[in-house]
Amino acid sequence: MRASEADEDTTSTAGIETGRSTLLRASSVESVALGVGTLAFVAVGVVALFVFGGRHLTISGPGSIGEFAAVAGGVVALLAYGGGRWASWRVAWFGAARSGRSSRMGVAVEVFDTVAIAVAHAIVVLLLWAVLGFVLARSFQDAFVFSFPGALLVATAAAVSAYYVFLSAAKMNPLLLSTVLAVFLVLGALTSMITASDPHWWKENLSALGMTDDLSGMTFNLTVIVAGVLVTAIARYATGSSGPDDRAPSRGALRVRTALIVIGVLLTCVGLFPVNQFLLIHNTVATGMALVFCALVIGLRWLLPDLPRAFIALGWAFLAVIALVAVLFAIGDYNLTAVELVAAVLIFSWIIVFLRITTATTADAAARSLAR
Repeated sequence: MRASEADEDTTSTAGIETGRSTLLRASSVESVALGVGTLAFVAVGVVALFVFGGRHLTISGPGSIGEFAAVAGGVVALLAYGGGRWASWRVAWFGAARSGRSSRMGVAVEVFDTVAIAVAHAIVVLLLWAVLGFVLARSFQDAFVFSFPGALLVATAAAVSAYYVFLSAAKMNPLLLSTVLAVFLVLGALTSMITASDPHWWKENLSALGMTDDLSGMTFNLTVIVAGVLVTAIARYATGSSGPDDRAPSRGALRVRTALIVIGVLLTCVGLFPVNQFLLIHNTVATGMALVFCALVIGLRWLLPDLPRAFIALGWAFLAVIALVAVLFAIGDYNLTAVELVAAVLIFSWIIVFLRITTATTADAAARSLAR
């Protein structure tokens, strides 16, 4: 009885120490993030003072504070994410400790994923400040901003961007990655639609957004390309290991990873080859992506049998909806844009939910292993 009580006391003490260590690490990471934000504020503020040069500035458009804040925020976000990931790898108390030495291939994959996610963060920040500037310009018609308060505004935008992106890098996990992908897709698509030079682009197809050489076309194609790269990163996050002891992924998990990588590569090709310039290639890769997705959803119950039945049923329901809108398009009730939009929303929603489901399944397996 005494031995049992001693074990309980030891376990309780260890738990308290672990909690204190986690709290200390979290507060330290927040302190570093504040320092990064402060550094961004000072650096961008000084540069803005020189660039603005005492001029009166518009809120949005070429040479405006909105444009400067968007570009500066994107650059700062790129650097902050890279710094956050480096700190989580190299600083012992900063992030999760790594076991052993990674192979060259493992390091290369990690760097590739980091660059892809960093670019996604940078684009999200850039689009966010650009859209905010656009909205504010419509709210304050014909208003201008003096150079000094303008510099303070863009410096604050850079500081906020650096702070949150650094924390995102420090705490990056599959659940957070799914949120980044969702926000990135929504912002990219909406920005492309809002800035489209042809207000009736939707009468053709979704890919019509990428046919122009203006901001709308560039935003659409860049969003699709980076989204494809993000899907390849998700493939590794979602199928990283088959259990809490970091065993190698199962054969089924590797096949799922391969399918997701193929979907990501084909999606990237959709953005690289606009429909107005490469019609055959564009349609081929888009069709191939849809076919691979259908095959993945159908075979998932055998490839990953531990996944919840509710998620398997969700995949089949998504396929049924896509098939239904395709039939409605064939009989003339829906146009092609509606079919593509529904299919894109459902496919990306499935990928995001899949990432979250596999994370939860792995956590449950780890909890069962510790309980034994």
